[in-house]
Formats: sequence, C-alpha cells, structure tokens
Amino acid sequence: MVVLRYILFVWVLFPLSLWAQSDVYSAFSKSYQLEGDGQFAAAAAELEGLKQNTYAVNLRLGWLYYQNGQYTVSLNYYSKAINLQPTSVEARLGYVLPAAKLKAWKNVGAQYDAILKLDPNNYKANYYRGLMYYNMANYKVAANYFDRMCSLYPFDYDVVILSAWNSYYLKDMEKSKSLFEQALLIQPNSSSAKEGRNLTK
Repeated sequence: MVVLRYILFVWVLFPLSLWAQSDVYSAFSKSYQLEGDGQFAAAAAELEGLKQNTYAVNLRLGWLYYQNGQYTVSLNYYSKAINLQPTSVEARLGYVLPAAKLKAWKNVGAQYDAILKLDPNNYKANYYRGLMYYNMANYKVAANYFDRMCSLYPFDYDVVILSAWNSYYLKDMEKSKSLFEQALLIQPNSSSAKEGRNLTK
C-alpha cells in the first residue's frame, strides 16, 4: 500500500513539474517573438504572467521595460536581478542603461565601480567610467581607466582617441601625439585624430 501511494505521488508530481517548466519555456519563447515584432509591453506581460521572482525573469523584464521606455520600472527589475545574483556583471550593465536615460549618474557610476570590483578589466565599465570622469574634466582620474584600456586594447580606435584627447588636456603632449598617430593608423581618415595631431606638433 505504501509503495502504491509512492508511485501515485511520483506520477502526479512529475507531470506537474514538466507542465510548469514547459509553461516557462513557452512564455520566454513568446516574449522573444513579441520583442522581435517590437511589442515590448506584450513581451513583458508574457513573463509577468509567470509570477516568478527568478533572476532570468527579472533580467528579461528589466530589458523589455527599458526597450519600452519605462526606465523606472526597468530599474526596479534590474535591481531585483542584482539582488538575486550579486556577482552578475550582465545585470549591472543592464541597470546602467535605464539609469543613464534617467540621468542618475551617481547610480551609473556606482554600478560601474561594482562591476570593476568583480571584473577589473571589463571593457564597458572601464571605458564608460573613464568617459564619465573625462566629461567632468577630471582628466587625471580618467587617465587611470584609459591607461588600462590602452594596455588591453591598444588598437581600439574609441579607446585610443579618447585617451589621446585626455592626455592632451593633461598637457602631456608627447603621449597625446603618439596616441593621435596611433589613432590615425586605425582610422586614417579620422578628423579628430588629425586635429589632435596638428595641435601637438
């Protein structure tokens, strides 16, 4: 009798588990299809209907609401994803998208700093953290990020040209000239690199 009850329990539980899992896959699949058609709100509704507080659901909802221009709602879901998986770099990179749209620069900087603690050589975090300091005319601090980037990506135009101008504003003409010339090797028709090279002659 005990064995029969156990068999019945497994028989009932297993189909329910498969059904629930199938429901999740179906919702995600439908959300991708709707997103591809530009129906971001409908795509989000598919996942909202799951009523699941998982990393995958929150991350995806953060992206869909960002795409739909609902930046505050997007931030909320990205924050949930970060809380569920604090070591996730992708969730933090996602968070900065709506935060930047809302001009919440302090929060953007905090996320880049958190990313760099997890992944010191992360391209986006180094580049955009440096760019933030550059835009604040804090060229000395920006140089820390650009120098690291130049050592990692010495033939990346965006990195080299930004580092060149940063060095120029630091009045390091020898370094800036070298970087402007490097930028011209990468993009020979760069007007920015040509202008910078002329200024450092």
